[in-house]
Amino acid sequence: MRLSSFFMPTLKETPTEAQIVSHRLMLRAGMIRQTSAGIYAWLPLGYRVLRKIEQIVREEQDAAGAQELLMPTIQSADLWRESGRYDDYGKEMLRITDRHDREMLFGPTNEEMITDIFRAFVKSYRQLPLNLYHIQWKFRDEIRPRFGVMRGREFLMKDAYSFDIDPASARRAYQRMFLAYLRTFARMGLKAIPMRADTGPIGGDLSHEFIILAETGESGVFCHKDWLSLDVLKDAPGFADDLQPFFDRTTAIYAATDEKHDAATCPVPESDLVSARGIEVGHIFNFGTKYSKPMNAVVAGPNGESIPVEMGSYGIGVSRLMGAIIEASHDDNGIIWPDAVAPFDVGLVNLKSGDAETDRVCADLYAKLQTAGREVAYDDREERPGAKFADMDLIGVPWQLVVGPRGLKTGVVELKRRATGEKEELSIDAALAKLAG
Repeated sequence: MRLSSFFMPTLKETPTEAQIVSHRLMLRAGMIRQTSAGIYAWLPLGYRVLRKIEQIVREEQDAAGAQELLMPTIQSADLWRESGRYDDYGKEMLRITDRHDREMLFGPTNEEMITDIFRAFVKSYRQLPLNLYHIQWKFRDEIRPRFGVMRGREFLMKDAYSFDIDPASARRAYQRMFLAYLRTFARMGLKAIPMRADTGPIGGDLSHEFIILAETGESGVFCHKDWLSLDVLKDAPGFADDLQPFFDRTTAIYAATDEKHDAATCPVPESDLVSARGIEVGHIFNFGTKYSKPMNAVVAGPNGESIPVEMGSYGIGVSRLMGAIIEASHDDNGIIWPDAVAPFDVGLVNLKSGDAETDRVCADLYAKLQTAGREVAYDDREERPGAKFADMDLIGVPWQLVVGPRGLKTGVVELKRRATGEKEELSIDAALAKLAG
């Protein structure tokens, strides 16, 4: 993408309404624009990142055996009355009356709707287990939306729902999602720590929230230092039938938020205890028959008896993750995107647009990097070098390839790694080989 034609309205000044780092940087980098309180338009740069986060979430759900569908944003109030939850959300639920005086709502979650879909089509235990998920926009009318996409009213969420014949099977489904979540966050370059959590209005007796460590996190976190050395992608098993040993091993490593941590009773020696800040990015629940019983989601068992299915739900805040990644990975100059979710792989900086030789070399590098499958932000704008460097640091592209007349006289270009700030001068072919390999 040539930045001369890319819609990226960056800001030099920090917007006064932005209270936290991710909100400030997303506005300054031209990634989002607020359209009303807690509601944002996703501009091209931000949307590129959002789609990459979404795709990683999708791939790990698919790998864990979940099947994707898409449910509507608007739901019938009658379904929520069936489950008994219609009044639980209070004013957070946006309630709508259509032109025929039917009561509707903008869904904050989808337990009722997915249960209705399930009961319409699944009649036998032989059709189980089943896990269905979608990635869809949600709305919760927060009384004080703040912190940008971290606590907005409209947000993109992945929610999955498992259906099983008995509690033991439901627990295995829960464990598969537990592992899928650890793998999902690890692929994004995040250290996510699962912590036992309250179930709240969702219900059930087993729940974990997933917290990523960030200096600007919203809550205090205490955990055993072993969490920091656990490499989920390397050390975790595949999605085997029996994940109990791994589940037991990881849930036995101490972790607690500040409201649940008690220094007097903590089982971890002070020398092994890590104190940090954290941000919640996912929450999973096993709630048994909380919805299947009142909504009559039953299947015929092996002996023909009607059995209410055991259910679980599993949420990841996809749009919230974008803010959380920035909170965990930034410096004074801007965002530092992990490679897997960066909007572009390489930022190609032309230090003197209009110079024939510099333009020629940049055009050649641009074409060759694209042919190699790299996504390139080519800054061909007629801007000062300082402005180009500042924008590249601000938007956080992992690699910056700098081409200018002075370097070309000796046949070299400069390659900078955004995360470390390390720079090196290389020949054009060596730089290309390093980035395209």
